[in-house]
Amino acid sequence: MRQAMIEIDGSTHSGSGTLLRYAVALATVKGEPLHMKRIRAKRPKPGLRPQHLAAVQACARISGGAIEGAEVGSQEIVYRPGPRVHGGEFRFDIGTAGSATMAAFTLIPPALFASRPSVVSITGGLFQDFAPTLFHMEHVLIRSMRAMGADVKIEMIRPGYFPKGGGRLKLAINPTRGLQPLKRLVPGRVRTIRGTALASNLREQQVARRMADRCSARLLERGLKGHIEILEETDAIQRGAALALWAETDTGCLIGADQAGKQGRRSEDIADFVVSTLLEDLDSGATTDRHLADQLILLAALAPGTTEYTIPAITEHVEANLWLVETILGARSEIRGRVLRIEGIGWKPLRKGSE
Repeated sequence: MRQAMIEIDGSTHSGSGTLLRYAVALATVKGEPLHMKRIRAKRPKPGLRPQHLAAVQACARISGGAIEGAEVGSQEIVYRPGPRVHGGEFRFDIGTAGSATMAAFTLIPPALFASRPSVVSITGGLFQDFAPTLFHMEHVLIRSMRAMGADVKIEMIRPGYFPKGGGRLKLAINPTRGLQPLKRLVPGRVRTIRGTALASNLREQQVARRMADRCSARLLERGLKGHIEILEETDAIQRGAALALWAETDTGCLIGADQAGKQGRRSEDIADFVVSTLLEDLDSGATTDRHLADQLILLAALAPGTTEYTIPAITEHVEANLWLVETILGARSEIRGRVLRIEGIGWKPLRKGSE
């Protein structure tokens, strides 16, 4: 009997590479084939970029799957995951400064339903624009996922920046004993603000110190105290910098903001942007930040029961991810005002024999 194929138009809603990564992740979870066309059709360079290709290949490898159209620039793929995710130890190299954190997030949902623990090493970019930095992923996203029953840890082995990459992260994922819905509707009062100011091969320029000092000064203007770690390191293969802040409230909410360094981007400008972004999301009364708002949708759709949280704004990524989880999983959702409710399907994989 021929297995039904998931059909996704990659130009829908945001039309970004996120649609591809999340569709592949969910197809791997379900063990169902995926046909995706018009991949990143709205982007200046449409089709698969190296980081997207690496994410698809990684999902295929951890499940014993196969891909048609697996090449840079391809705007159409047919992906057939294996019948189950095996777990184990894996190494992946994007080969460019493409986002290793995005690839890591693609692997987390399927690895949560693997037959044994997974330890994954990914080489690529850890700090660049248009992708979550490793610090936000570690201190905001993964901590929020743990509150939903996901046993995930991430570690930076070496920083990596645009354009050379070369960064490396290590991801450890234990199969879930049962996901839980998340309910965060009360923002609460800020209890702590912490952060990391990272600079690679830039000690003489005092980049990390300048970012941290500017953050502390800007936060004090609002009567807030920041505890910011200054991290100077020399292992990265090029110069680079990154800054992240995360606030925790007395109701358990995590709100983060981050930005990577870039040639011509002053340390003080990075700090101003990160602090302003953090304060905007805190002032909005949301219980997630603008990035966490769409990132949590995948796990919420797989968990049982109703997940509820307040988002800072309805973005293209939020709309795209809600459409995707309904299309692939049948997970229904609604937004009233800025309160997002997702009815999770309580996914439990069918056991298809032992390894």
